[in-house]
Amino acid sequence: MKHKRLFIVLCTFIFIFSLGMKNLSRTPKNVYRVYLQGKSLGLIKSKKSLEKYIDNMQVELKKKYNVKRVYAPSGLKIEKEITYDNNIISTKKIYEKIKNESGFTLDGYKIKINPYNSTDKKQKALTLYVLDKKVFEDSANSTVKSFVSKADYDTYSKNKKQTIKDVGKIVENIYIGNKITIKKERIPADKKIYTDTENLTKFLLFGNDNNNNISTYTIKEGDTIEDVAFNNKMSTDEFLIINPKYTSATALLYPGGTVNIGILKPELSIVEEDEVVAYQEKNYTTKTETDNSKNINYSEVRQKGVKGKDKVTQKVLKVNGETTNIETTNTEEITPAVEEIVVKGTQGVGRGDVYSGYGTAVATKGEWGWPATCNSISSPFGYRWGTLHDGTDIAGCGYGSNIFAAQSGTVVKVSQKFDNGKYIIINHNNGYYTLYAHLSGFNVKEGQNVSKGEVIGFMGQTGYATGVHVHFAIWAGYPYYGGHVYNAMSFY
Repeated sequence: MKHKRLFIVLCTFIFIFSLGMKNLSRTPKNVYRVYLQGKSLGLIKSKKSLEKYIDNMQVELKKKYNVKRVYAPSGLKIEKEITYDNNIISTKKIYEKIKNESGFTLDGYKIKINPYNSTDKKQKALTLYVLDKKVFEDSANSTVKSFVSKADYDTYSKNKKQTIKDVGKIVENIYIGNKITIKKERIPADKKIYTDTENLTKFLLFGNDNNNNISTYTIKEGDTIEDVAFNNKMSTDEFLIINPKYTSATALLYPGGTVNIGILKPELSIVEEDEVVAYQEKNYTTKTETDNSKNINYSEVRQKGVKGKDKVTQKVLKVNGETTNIETTNTEEITPAVEEIVVKGTQGVGRGDVYSGYGTAVATKGEWGWPATCNSISSPFGYRWGTLHDGTDIAGCGYGSNIFAAQSGTVVKVSQKFDNGKYIIINHNNGYYTLYAHLSGFNVKEGQNVSKGEVIGFMGQTGYATGVHVHFAIWAGYPYYGGHVYNAMSFY
């Protein structure tokens, strides 16, 4: 029994010793562990063999983009490892795992375009990929030329000396307002990669790779560029950008021909800074006098108003062809304006009432008073970027300058909202209403009767406004609630 136990112990010792010697005889291997997005895919013998295999297998990708090399996905890491593990996976199996879970990469450029002057924190930067940096540079340059006239672009780009003898314009600066970073790196082949200037330029102008928002229109008898643009929710400037063969909004359209129509959605903000010197009409003020010997319906122009003339120097800021701010830096009076004096009767006004010039407004063209102290229009009535701009933006008068009632009437709204900022609505008691938005302050109250030319508020930049101006609109019916908006300039 004792011998038997000794034999078992001896056999166990020999077995353990043999096993240990076997392990001691094993040699550790230099291998490579493959990770994809932090997840281990397994071990391979050679890092170079996997990289070469990926490149050799992606023949179609090379043909598609006309490149010599295709690389591993950006999230792939191959790290050297020393191990006794014999579980080595073939290069082909690892490749299949990678192919099923991620895309491969190419040598190229990652372009990041940050929003221009955006206060919306949710608005993210745009990322583009190109194989050749020059494709983006040429596309950006083409986009600039779409929003800047050829004459202005040539003058500025050639650094020609610009002077203004009497009136005219100096282009002080042209630049892309967005912060743009261009970084050379391995770019993902499963993302959109722009390989030519034409397609990238279209995207930078329209924000659409499929060009679904570009179509054609057949010209009819009597069509004008202004009509075609407006009826297709475009501005005339947008029409001219999409149809570069027309150099002016007054160019003739021939029936049977076709033009491009579409909504611009620029991905770049092309900024142009100009100094402009021009002669401007100066509006006259209206003074209302009362005559208690005349009936309340009596009205007579004792002295007819005459517009004056000023020579005005202004700094004009444009973004993508749209004027966003006008600052008047100098005004020289050439001819003074003559005040208009209107006499109105007061008989029939109740005791204790204060005559305010309340009466029926006229809708006749030329009978409306100008609502501001200056005449510069920064943004006209019409469509821009597919949305109707339902008023006329008047700028250049300066922050806090007077805003006048365009006609006599009753103030029905003095309020503030996120888009219009501080605004006033006047009922002119003949079916027409006027709206004055983005004011810095008020000079009237709701229910107050006002006369044509009376100061009702002050120019500002409240609400959604890119610069100091007043948004002026004329409506038939109450604004936005069943009313119909007109181009206010058709009343002048």
